[in-house]
Formats: sequence, C-alpha cells, structure tokens
Amino acid sequence: MINPSTGIVMGHEASGTIHSVGSSVKSVKPGDRVAIEPGMPCRICKACKSGVYNMCRSMRFAAAPGPPDTQGTLSKYFRSAEDFVYKIPDQMGLDEAVLVEPLAVAVHAVKLADVRPGETVVVMGSGTIGLFCAAVARQFGAHRIIIVDILEKKLEFAASYLKCETFRSSTEASPEENAEQLLKKFDLVESGIDTTGGLVDTVIEASGATSSIDMGINVLQPGGKYVQTGLGKPKIEFPIVAMSQKELMVRGCFRYGAGDYELAVRFLEKGLIEVKSLISSITPFEKATEAWEKTSKGDGIKNLIQGVQDS
Repeated sequence: MINPSTGIVMGHEASGTIHSVGSSVKSVKPGDRVAIEPGMPCRICKACKSGVYNMCRSMRFAAAPGPPDTQGTLSKYFRSAEDFVYKIPDQMGLDEAVLVEPLAVAVHAVKLADVRPGETVVVMGSGTIGLFCAAVARQFGAHRIIIVDILEKKLEFAASYLKCETFRSSTEASPEENAEQLLKKFDLVESGIDTTGGLVDTVIEASGATSSIDMGINVLQPGGKYVQTGLGKPKIEFPIVAMSQKELMVRGCFRYGAGDYELAVRFLEKGLIEVKSLISSITPFEKATEAWEKTSKGDGIKNLIQGVQDS
C-alpha cells in the first residue's frame, strides 16, 4: 500500500537522456538517449536465475507501492541499472521511446501466445496494449487480425491505425451471443459445425473486462491459445467448461521479460511499427495534472508528460 504521508512519484513509461554513469558502466555514456525499462529484479532468486525476471518477488518496479526506491520515473533524475536502459537511434524521438514500455508488454504477450504465420488472431480491447498486441502479432506473421471493443470511436482508430478488421461487441448481448456474431460476421464458422468454437487460432485479451474474457474463450477453436494481458477484477466467473472441452491453452501475461525490450526498440528502429499517431498530447511537467485529467476523461490515447527541463 502507498503511505499517504509520503506519497509516491508516479510514472513507469519513460525515456530520457543519460546524465551521468558509474565507473564500471561501459555500454552507455552521458548524452545517450535511452528507453527505460522501469523494473529492477534481484538477479539472485530462482525466477531470475530461470530467466523469468518479471516473476521476481523482490522486483523494484517504478511507481509500485513498496520501499522508497520504487519511486516512479516522473522526476528530473531516475537511477537505473546499465542493462535496463536501451539506446535509441537518432531518428527516434524521446516521445516515441516512451511507448517502448507498452510495446514490450505486447511483445511479451505475442511471444507467450506463440503466434505463427497464417494465424487468425482476435484481440479483445483496443487500448494502447490491445493496439500494440495486434501490431506485434502482424509482425509475427498473423494473417488475419480482428480487434474487439464496445466503443465505436476506438474501433475506428484501430481500423485506421492497423488496417485491420474490427468488431463492436454489444453490452446488451451475452458473451456467447457476441462470440457467435463475431464468428458469423467474419465467416469463421467451420462448415457443418456450430459456433461453440470458430476458426480463431489465438485470442489476446487486453481489457480485463469479465465479459471480454468470456467472449474470448468462446470464439476460440478447439486447441486454440488464449493469453490474458489485461488486468481487471482479482476474481471473476470464468467459462471453465468451454476451456476444458476445447482443450485450450490458457496463459497469464505479466509485464515483459528477457529480450522483449530489445525487440520493441528494433520494431521502432526499423519502422515496422509506428507509434507517433498514438501520442495525443505532450504536457509540460509543470502542468502534469492536465495530462492526468485528459486521461481520466478518456481524451486521446497516450497523453505524455514532458520531463523536468533545465531552466
């Protein structure tokens, strides 16, 4: 829990310019522009030694409640380990580099889903993570991508940004009914088979909404893959019978792991994924609350806060 008497510095999606380095640092130097991976694992626990450092129980993650050294990145200076900052190319802006963090989440999700060339992928939710999951799935070879949301405005942006198919789920219909409508609309029903399982290979759930989770399970074909990326209620009702009868591979997804940040940076460096159009505004640090207010109202997609500037 956050101590109300001391508060916490917010921010975990960040980029910056190296100010100074320790005597043993070799890979970066003052003046280098970098994307910042905002978590620092212990490096010695079983999870860390097994290569899944995002599972580290002693992770010090920026802006996460905990000891004082888990303060966030929304400050003039932020201390990081040498191997948790990633140099960005000259053509990449610091604003774009901020989005390496959510893009790395998407990379992790798509890798967990084992998306393969030719697959049909359904992404539930068209927020930043959902959009990036779809974009990364395309880079992994997905042939058909369908994004699902309840808001038409968000789906219009998704269609423009990704040139993908979209489906607006109805809040008046059940998850099963929405799943059936999606499968029929996109001709994903196997001939002679009912719609209890369509021809969808992979679902990446990026909203955390209970109805979205239920619908995602219902659109999958037998043997399909499901990755839960969105975080919602701690406990929900889950369609366990459908999952079992279709022998689905269901996985959780948490942050990012080894190689995810590097691949995210590479996607941007090569121009394979474009992120500039997701940046709705950049607010000076002194007016940071305005960015929070925009986000709380649902205005824009990514409302960035500029770092503290030298006077």
